[in-house]
Amino acid sequence: MSPPSIDSARSQGRRQDAEDGGAAERGALPEEAFGAALAGLDSMTPRRLCLLLRSGLDLARLWEGVASGCAADLPVLERLLEESPPLRGRLVAEARRVDVAALWERCRGQSVLLLGRPGYPEALADDVLPPGVLFTQGDHAALRPRAVAIVGTRHATVGGMEVAARLGQDLAAAGITVVSGLAKGIDGAAHRGALAAAEGAPPVAVVGSGLDVVYPRCNRGLWEAVADRGLLCAEVPPGTPPAAHRFPARNRILAALSELLVVVESRVRGGSLLTVGEASRRGITVMAVPGSVRSPASEGTNLLLVDGAAPVVDALDVTVALGLESRPARRRRPDRRPKADPADRALLELFGSDALTLDTVVLRSSRPLPEVAVALGRLESAGWLVRAGAWFERVGAGGE
Repeated sequence: MSPPSIDSARSQGRRQDAEDGGAAERGALPEEAFGAALAGLDSMTPRRLCLLLRSGLDLARLWEGVASGCAADLPVLERLLEESPPLRGRLVAEARRVDVAALWERCRGQSVLLLGRPGYPEALADDVLPPGVLFTQGDHAALRPRAVAIVGTRHATVGGMEVAARLGQDLAAAGITVVSGLAKGIDGAAHRGALAAAEGAPPVAVVGSGLDVVYPRCNRGLWEAVADRGLLCAEVPPGTPPAAHRFPARNRILAALSELLVVVESRVRGGSLLTVGEASRRGITVMAVPGSVRSPASEGTNLLLVDGAAPVVDALDVTVALGLESRPARRRRPDRRPKADPADRALLELFGSDALTLDTVVLRSSRPLPEVAVALGRLESAGWLVRAGAWFERVGAGGE
């Protein structure tokens, strides 16, 4: 099907204006309503929307130009439409399906923030590719300067989710905003942890659908809790369903809102690594939680560590990386092994850092073989020695 001619598109655009309530002429709708409408067009990519918002032009006029396909008096829009011959027709067709007044009504209860206008988050304003329109629900005070993103696989292990929850809780308790994507697995666990800190910093979530379209549905309660205690953010208007391409796009916003990124678990081709790429593009420090080399869920994080990412084992690693505190000298852990008697201790001192056989210990100690064998058995059972085949090796104490 060929795209409509400019004349028919202009005529349809006029009809659309009338049907939408004569938006520009009657001033029935604010500029934010047209920003929301522009943000909802499938062909209006983040780069294109930024270009239009940064022009400073009235958005009602820009909407009329998009809906009519006629932008002769709007050079910035005309240049955009000339990028690709089919683009003009696609935008006109998409705009025909939008009732701006109805969409604006659906935005009730949300804030619609426009790039370059008052109220737009400073953390995003100077980003390499900010959302032209940001839809939010909740408390904007949650957008604090000290913010850490915690991300990871949707198919997380129980241990991984426990680590994410503990990090989220400890960082929130330290006054650091936890930013994540409200997805299954690690993201959701991090947000649950942040919410568990009673007096902690409120969490921030960046989602890949409209703020009234909960995804995944199993996180509805968590979604509502974040909106109540913290802030939900999206770059698409209400009613927009989740789609595969929206999640990589939202990852750049998640990274841009954060001072540091922590990956808890990620598969070797996990979506979390896309967020790592966005963080690296912005010069944001990336850290990773080490995991078992046998676990597919930790394959990606372990590779990040190999590539030079700093390891995270607790929230202190993160706060030190942020420069909020220095790491205290590690305290010696108490040694709970039963104390060896003097005779056994004398045998233990023969080892040093060497691995020795039973015969070697007998020769060095000048004690009878049966006596030495029994003593080495006691030391092994108590945890002072470990045996590998015919060899015995000393095990150091927690602080040794």
